[in-house]
Amino acid sequence: MIAEAVRRSPLADYRERFFALSTASRGDLSIRELPYLAQVNFRTDLNDAITMQQLASILEFALPVVPNTITSRRDRRALWLGPDEWLIVGAEDQEKAIAQALRDGVGGAFGSIVDVSANGTIIEIRGPNARDLLAHGVPIDLGSRSFGPDRCAQTLLAKAPVVIERVTDDPAFHLYVRSSFASYVADWLLDAAASISAGR
Repeated sequence: MIAEAVRRSPLADYRERFFALSTASRGDLSIRELPYLAQVNFRTDLNDAITMQQLASILEFALPVVPNTITSRRDRRALWLGPDEWLIVGAEDQEKAIAQALRDGVGGAFGSIVDVSANGTIIEIRGPNARDLLAHGVPIDLGSRSFGPDRCAQTLLAKAPVVIERVTDDPAFHLYVRSSFASYVADWLLDAAASISAGR
């Protein structure tokens, strides 16, 4: 008998606890994992105008050049991580297609393309209390004026390094977390949510 590999997300064991929190909050706060999304780390020379134009043409959107911003089209988006570094995010199982598009865009120019999809997961936090929850552990200002939709930042949540993305005005946030920190972040979020509820 041949054993079959079973795909399991880093936070599969937290599904019921996240659901219970969402139900108890009556829509004020929901947490869920968005597993298996394609994530490709990409680096190239921002000052190479020809390469940047080729990438924009192939991806159908320009990579963001303003710090801590996001550009997107359809189900793909690019998060600014540094002057020459981006995280390209897409639908499940699209990592190979994204990597190939980046290779085509770079051509013979400098470029670093690394599939990091299996290295982490994404946690979505949504609802009127989402910002309050994150404010307990994130040192940056998450207010709408300084951190509105299509903004992102590399920061710490408690002691875990994360990339945080503001998705919509709902508000909703995505946390990009390495697998080794996923359980720590999930436990922290659940404990902080319980403390907020108890204090109201």
